[in-house]
Amino acid sequence: MLRGLATLTFYADDLEAAKDWYTEFLGTAPYFTVAGGYYEWRIGDYQAEFGIVNRAYAPAGAHNGPGGAIANWAVTDLEATLNRLLELGATLYDPITPRGEGTGFVTASVVDPFGNVLGLMSNPHYAEILARTGPA
Repeated sequence: MLRGLATLTFYADDLEAAKDWYTEFLGTAPYFTVAGGYYEWRIGDYQAEFGIVNRAYAPAGAHNGPGGAIANWAVTDLEATLNRLLELGATLYDPITPRGEGTGFVTASVVDPFGNVLGLMSNPHYAEILARTGPA
């Protein structure tokens, strides 16, 4: 049974540039590093782990461009977060899109400068759970 997102992993050819870019966007340095191979941050209300791996260590046959699943991060201000990512050099992948009439679920996504899709979401369910349990 799935219990929760443990670590979301992205790959980058230029690991140092990716570390610098995400440090700028997230406003904090990685808490864990493996020289030349990996950086990891703990972010958000529940300290979800987000890692960037040197693409040399990607699984054989891994796709080097956007595609597949999109993990959507809950955000407080979708438009402001999207605009910040675009200012930092991300490119729009999917514009701000309401998902279901009147539900309050709204998504958008970008491709970071390293070829990874970063999803954003206004998510009433997330807000409800956070209100009940509080951040970690």
